Amino acid sequence: MSHGHHHHHHHGSDDASSLPPALDMSVPDEELTPSQFSRRSMLRRTGLLGAGLAAGSVLVSAGQAAATPASTVSRGGRSDGYLWLAGDHHIHTQYSSDAKYRVIDHVRQANAHGLDWMVITDHGSEAHAKIGVEKVNPDIVDAREQIDDTLVFQGLEWNIPAAEHGTVFVHPGKNEVAVLKEFETSFDGSVKKATANTPANEALAIAGLNFLAEQVQRRNVKDALFLANHPARKGIDSPHEIRAWREAQPTIAVGMEGAPGHQAAGIKAPQGPGSGRGFYDGSPSADSFAGYPLESYRTWGGFDWMTATVGGLWDSLLAEGKPWWITANSDSHNVYADSAVRGPNSDFNANGRYNDPVYGGGLNLTDGDFWPGQYSRTHVGAESFSYKSVMDGIRAGRVWVDHGGLISGLNAQLRSGGRAVTLGGMLQVRRGSQVDLVVEVSLANGPNWSQFVPTLARLDVIQGDVTGPTADKDTFTTPNTKVVKSFVVNKSTGSVRLTYSLGQVDKPVYVRLRGTDGNRMAVGLRGASVDPAGPAMDVLGDADPWKDLWFYSNPMWVLPA
Repeated sequence: MSHGHHHHHHHGSDDASSLPPALDMSVPDEELTPSQFSRRSMLRRTGLLGAGLAAGSVLVSAGQAAATPASTVSRGGRSDGYLWLAGDHHIHTQYSSDAKYRVIDHVRQANAHGLDWMVITDHGSEAHAKIGVEKVNPDIVDAREQIDDTLVFQGLEWNIPAAEHGTVFVHPGKNEVAVLKEFETSFDGSVKKATANTPANEALAIAGLNFLAEQVQRRNVKDALFLANHPARKGIDSPHEIRAWREAQPTIAVGMEGAPGHQAAGIKAPQGPGSGRGFYDGSPSADSFAGYPLESYRTWGGFDWMTATVGGLWDSLLAEGKPWWITANSDSHNVYADSAVRGPNSDFNANGRYNDPVYGGGLNLTDGDFWPGQYSRTHVGAESFSYKSVMDGIRAGRVWVDHGGLISGLNAQLRSGGRAVTLGGMLQVRRGSQVDLVVEVSLANGPNWSQFVPTLARLDVIQGDVTGPTADKDTFTTPNTKVVKSFVVNKSTGSVRLTYSLGQVDKPVYVRLRGTDGNRMAVGLRGASVDPAGPAMDVLGDADPWKDLWFYSNPMWVLPA
């Protein structure tokens, strides 16, 4: 499968023909350095690379499984489709008050675990605003030079005024530090003492998003994105706030974590922390949205309640026709079963960082995190291997997420009359046109990082009606979304191709996909007629993440005219 890519990659280039040698299949194995060959071998083993593979290749042709021209799928006009680049947008270093690793530690780990892109997101705080933004930047720049086949963004974890945390990140450039510093100083809830659930604080959050949009408009930075992190954990991201973020700046505020990090936190004590997956182990507070039920404070198959509930909050946004995407990531602070401790004589408040970690002599079994890419992956359909293309792919919703390497690749399309769209796309058709969903899944073809080959047991098609804007901005349900088809997958290697007919579509609808290893199942919160076998609520203190694996895709729409 030759794509005419150059052999040499200049890190962070927005040149569509530029690929790292390990990913560039026009470079023979024998021309690679030992480290490049090691990376290529690992990507092959995990199903993320391979000449001639369909959905299992990083170089997935968006129209490969189609009888339709691929160029109708690739909005950028490239007929060879997208690069599916795996990444993680939520990672903490020694510049966070509750973490410890160096930037280069995380970048090396992400690279070794198969990630193509990552965002360093140390916590917004007074110390970080004063010292950390500048101090971490040389470490990030250095890591970009050392590991040139993983894209490393600088961002921060924003304390959203009146709400939870969020990832904010910008395209690398000469003003990345200045823009992030001004944003944090002016709009961080912790810095501004604006965490309470008040209208003034909600307005400050909107002002922050407007500031980011203005920086892009003024070309101070090439691009900026915001994603809400662990949105249901504390119940303080109300539905109207989520809607307000998106409505204020729909090209900046594009989505939320469908699954939080800290996935090892549910491992049973004494082998693990004995908490909840994602450290979702809390209960409502004075600032929580009163309408949320108690079960929203727990994860479901490792996923946030807003995402895991069919017909729930995520679907209520999609039913309005609002693109709002989901991601998955590590939120890596302190890695489970690692042996590192913070460097001696550290003074975070004075220095804005901890000293470099050292060997601690024992295994950290009460830590709840995985390394970036070790368990959670966000796969983005990018036009090229570049910072801009990753950001564009996220904004476009060409995104699917998985846990534990449940599948190797996903190629999903809606098709009608010789035209097709992929994840995040909107297929415009004549009213009454026949529309089909065609899905090709590359099954896991090698062991994951827990040393077993996961098996996809079932794939669900979830479909909903687009009913338009809701009068009540605090709505978090929609009545016309349900599982419309479940495919039992009875093979364990290679790929499966599944087709579901939406029939003759005469009203706007959307579809999204979900898959499971079949280990833990329960009737969904909105009843068996909506979701007969969805994820079960995770048990506090006894939720082994490797025994309950899921993948989710972002939606595609059909818009009849």
